[in-house]
Amino acid sequence: MHHTRTAALPAAGAVLLLAGCGTSPRPNAPAAGSPAATQGTAASTPLDASAALKAISTTVTTARLTGVVTAENDGNHLLGRPNQYTSKVTFADSRISKADTAYFKKGDVELGGGVEVFTSQADAEARAKYIQAVTKSIPALVEYDYVHGATVVRVSQLLTPTQAGEYKTAAAKLG
Repeated sequence: MHHTRTAALPAAGAVLLLAGCGTSPRPNAPAAGSPAATQGTAASTPLDASAALKAISTTVTTARLTGVVTAENDGNHLLGRPNQYTSKVTFADSRISKADTAYFKKGDVELGGGVEVFTSQADAEARAKYIQAVTKSIPALVEYDYVHGATVVRVSQLLTPTQAGEYKTAAAKLG
């Protein structure tokens, strides 16, 4: 899929609009052909998002860490806030064409994804539900999101459903 300059600019504006929600997780599976969202049932999660991504990348070898979100660089201003993520990392997936990502910047979900870890599964599910509600009406921002315990794995819509499913499988193995 190729983004044109015309299509990317409105999408970029929508991304700015969504700065407060971060990138989008979805808790319920949407209709066939659209990115799926699932929620895990395991009660335990890795200590932090970096450990979760490390575990995921043993299964999805095309994923590589691109950034660790800190209170100083968190564009969403959610890190450590009540009911929000306690750690977050971003990653790139080498299967995504550079031509499809020309208008995105390091850390954007479209380049691969992100992992957000919360103190509870309820907080992770609430985050996923919120992001899905916000992005539902903005197709350019749709993404695959998987909740496993207190971890939300957000995956770029630029991956095929099968490729994104690898993240779902990997997330299901998280502690």
